[in-house]
Amino acid sequence: MSSTSYSLRAHAIESLTRVKRPNVPWRVVVRNTAAVVLPLAVGMATGHLTIGLAVASGALNAMFSDQPGPYRQRLRQLLLNALAAGLASLAGFLLGGHLLPLLAVTAALGFCGGLLVVFGPDTARAGMTSMILLVITAASPQPLPGALGGAALIFAGGLLLASFSLAAWPLQRYWPERHALVEVYRGLATLARETRHDASDVPALSEAMTTLQQTLLGRHRAHGRAMEAFGVLLELAERIRLELTALAELHAGPVLQAGFRDAAAEVLAAIADALEHGDSPARADTLLRALRAGHGEGDGSAPHRDALVGQLAAAVRNADWAGSRGELRASAAETLLPPTLRSTSIRATLRATLTPRSVAFRHAVRMAVCLTATLALSRWLQLPHGYWLPMTAAIVLRADFAATFNFGLLRVLGTVLGLVLTTVLLHVTPDEPWAHLALMAVLCVAFRYLAGAHYGIAVAALTGTVVILLSFDGVNPGLAVSDRVLNTALGCGMALLAYVAWPTWERGRARAALAVMLDAYASYLQALAQPGQTARHDDTRSAARTARTNAQASIDRMRTEPATPPELLALARALFANGNRLARTAMTLEAALGDLATLAEPAGVARFVEQAADNLRAIATALREQRQTGPLPDLRALQRQLAGATREGGDPAAAELLARISDRLVDNVDTLAHVISRSPPTAVHGTPD
Repeated sequence: MSSTSYSLRAHAIESLTRVKRPNVPWRVVVRNTAAVVLPLAVGMATGHLTIGLAVASGALNAMFSDQPGPYRQRLRQLLLNALAAGLASLAGFLLGGHLLPLLAVTAALGFCGGLLVVFGPDTARAGMTSMILLVITAASPQPLPGALGGAALIFAGGLLLASFSLAAWPLQRYWPERHALVEVYRGLATLARETRHDASDVPALSEAMTTLQQTLLGRHRAHGRAMEAFGVLLELAERIRLELTALAELHAGPVLQAGFRDAAAEVLAAIADALEHGDSPARADTLLRALRAGHGEGDGSAPHRDALVGQLAAAVRNADWAGSRGELRASAAETLLPPTLRSTSIRATLRATLTPRSVAFRHAVRMAVCLTATLALSRWLQLPHGYWLPMTAAIVLRADFAATFNFGLLRVLGTVLGLVLTTVLLHVTPDEPWAHLALMAVLCVAFRYLAGAHYGIAVAALTGTVVILLSFDGVNPGLAVSDRVLNTALGCGMALLAYVAWPTWERGRARAALAVMLDAYASYLQALAQPGQTARHDDTRSAARTARTNAQASIDRMRTEPATPPELLALARALFANGNRLARTAMTLEAALGDLATLAEPAGVARFVEQAADNLRAIATALREQRQTGPLPDLRALQRQLAGATREGGDPAAAELLARISDRLVDNVDTLAHVISRSPPTAVHGTPD
């Protein structure tokens, strides 16, 4: 897509052609498919097909609640989803024949379900599931006994999926935690092997480190002595990442570094293998001894190589305990989730959300109105299979324009493709229930595996799954094709119309997200000005990483919205890229703090770093207040004064290291100020929501 202007055609082509790498493990695909297919198979074999259909439907709707994470967190999400599905189904069965009460409940559920986006995608799925099942079950009203029975079976389907997801808990107690560590240590091995990088790119492993922190230290974390080793491995991963970043940024001894980094990568990969298989890290220990034997000196990166070797040794020791047996050889003090990643109370979060300027509040209102309107329209027009209309609207309508557009476009095309594909497959498949069940299993596997890779293809597989599932309930697959296409197109169109009617354009919030990122970088620098406060360094680094992730997401959303001023998008990209350079410099500074402690002017170093932080905070304030920065203190003059003073006494190598890092820091901060000052007024002020 063009970086200078929005093109609907280019956006549509990008949505259709962009395919990601599937990231769902096959064990998850198989167990989710089994939870859908097995109840139906048992029902067919025992003559209780209706019961099997209800349980399979409950499992199918709860499928995407089976997400990675600690077992306790997974249990909570799966139970919440199953309970929401059961209660929504009960309401749908009971109120399906009473339109006005049904519309009132639909509006309330649409608002509450839409508001759940504020708690993250996992919780929001429970809201979407409840909305979908409310409108589906409302199409088949039941008296109280039948409603209770049907809702209980749908709830049981969710419980069955949960039992399959949690079956390995007693046998592999810490598998989710080990898997998250494996991803990070494999990523560190890749980082160690990299010989070139773009300084404007996001620092490596930002997302993986945040995921690991949430897995090991979050509210639903596991407990036990092994978790202490995992916590130490997390801290070591942070330090190793800093040292590898410093080695790359300082560019000292590239030939010597290449061999050392390759050897370090082998150790990191061996640690990851030991964690993945729960084995003793004997191979990692052997590789570490070889690294130590070949570890030489003689260039400016020697202190960082020494530190990295020590951290690798500690990681090998702790991997021994974390993987199988062994003695914990590091501090067992409890590690807490950084403040920026800790969730606030539910009441406080909701109170802050209930304002018309809130993204979640606007989404909740749009969802309530759209869901109610589509349900009323389907009843008023007496559309065959009319529940497909509000169901589509609930699935397609998202909290941002790009997602709503993408899901709508791919939903329509995927539905058409799925109906055509299923018609052909049913035509060439033997007209036998068991053959149809096998075909449904294949389509269900394709849907679960490809949902994160290409939504349109996944919808085609899902459409086939649902068509075959409903055929067991007597719905003719061929006769319902045109009805489903019409309802899908109407649902997607009304969802997009609802968004455009009361939008939340990202261009009105991108500057604030970038200002928060720059403020977080300033806080990180201020913490580094006080070398002894390691805990504060960790907290501010995590806060900066979170703010950077949020800013990147904001830019990505703004890029895919119509009417985004090209100047504002260019400003945002320039600030983000130069912010990434600043982040790398700050990480290099943190890794070098021990070396800089030998300098004769520690107070001068602290003053310089604090002044850099103050300048950066002034830039963030100017961006937030939509004005120019104005004159800033001369950071370059202060850097030259500091470099001259440190060369007069103390360690010459440390003085040279400080001169290089401080020069880069001044360049980073001054470049950010220049980006703000050179931007035209339209970029600084942007456009209103």
